[in-house]
Amino acid sequence: QVHVVESGGGLVQPGGSLRLSCVASGSILMINAMGWYRQAPGKQRELVADIMAGGRTNYGDSVKGRFTISRDNAKNTVYLQMDSLKPEDAAVYYCYTETAGYGTYRYWGQGTQVTVSS
Repeated sequence: QVHVVESGGGLVQPGGSLRLSCVASGSILMINAMGWYRQAPGKQRELVADIMAGGRTNYGDSVKGRFTISRDNAKNTVYLQMDSLKPEDAAVYYCYTETAGYGTYRYWGQGTQVTVSS
C-alpha cells in the first residue's frame, strides 16, 4: 500500500555529480524518515544517508562531505545530491520510506543503478 520509486541513476565519470530522486505514494499517514542505502555486487547493503521528520540528517562515513540529502515534505520526495563521485560509489541505490501506522514500517524502492567509470 506504500509505493517507493527511485530515479536519476546513470553513468557518471569520476569526479562528476548526479542527483537521485525518490517519491513515496500510497496509504501514508506519517513519515518518520526517508533515506538511501546502496549495494554493490558481492557486498553488503550500507547506509548512504537518511533524514528524519524534523530535518536531522545522518550520513555514512564514506560519503560525508560529498553527498547531500534533502527532502520535500509536500511531495513526499527525498533527494540525494552526489558530488565528487568515486568508482567506489558505484552501486544500486535503494530508497526507503519509514512510516508510522500500527507501529512503524520501512518500505523500499526497487533501486536505481549508479555507475562511476571513465
